[in-house]
Amino acid sequence: MLSRRMLISGLAAIAFAPAASAAELPDLKGRTVVLVTENAYPPLQFVDPKSGKAIGWEYDAMAEIARRLNFKLEYQNTSWDAMIQAVSDGQYDIGMTGITIKDDRREKVDFSDPYMRSQQLMLVRGDEKRFTDAKGFAALEKGLIGAQAGTSPFYTAVYEILDGNEQNPRIKLFETFGATVQALKAGDVDLVLTDSTAGEGYVKASGGSLKLIGQPLGTEDFGFIFKKGSDLVSPVNAAIAALKADGTFDALNKKWFLDYKMGQ
Repeated sequence: MLSRRMLISGLAAIAFAPAASAAELPDLKGRTVVLVTENAYPPLQFVDPKSGKAIGWEYDAMAEIARRLNFKLEYQNTSWDAMIQAVSDGQYDIGMTGITIKDDRREKVDFSDPYMRSQQLMLVRGDEKRFTDAKGFAALEKGLIGAQAGTSPFYTAVYEILDGNEQNPRIKLFETFGATVQALKAGDVDLVLTDSTAGEGYVKASGGSLKLIGQPLGTEDFGFIFKKGSDLVSPVNAAIAALKADGTFDALNKKWFLDYKMGQ
């Protein structure tokens, strides 16, 4: 499992352009911006089991971006498989759910600059002893992977762990990432691929019933998404640079990856 220090180091590794001062940031004059998310990637964004409130790293970051750029946020919720197309169609102004910046997605939406870097890891049950890495799982002929079609974990499962066949029966598809984790806990699948941010959150909340194993299978940069040509991209990028430069991102990393205790 990645240590907390390693995780925070990885998240803080992105270099951004020099930040503008607060006075130099664009003023969006109180306009309303509709943001959509999935609330399924703790600690980035999730529903707190105690309060029922949607919270997380991305919520705090976006609230601060909105404050500095002077716009009002209206939140909506949708599934991952509908999000990119919905933002592309202009149903929402911004999408956030730990979205990996990928060239094929750039054909439909514009991305912000990266606000976080994460690594893809193997999430398994806490008592798993049959395999300890990707090669060992591939050799486990009846082992099943839970994934969402069209996501980075799905393609990693297909092309880096299994045989490159996207219809491989060893991959069970689910509508949400949270559903894949529930299937893992229930024993319906044996492995879920996850970015280190979400994986660390689920492990911390599991009370020992989940763990991360093996070496990282890849590195991913996360960005917010916008409709192609959106006038929000440049202001949000300026705010991201400012938050990085003044230590706000470092403070959020500490709050959500070190200090926050899931379920407490």
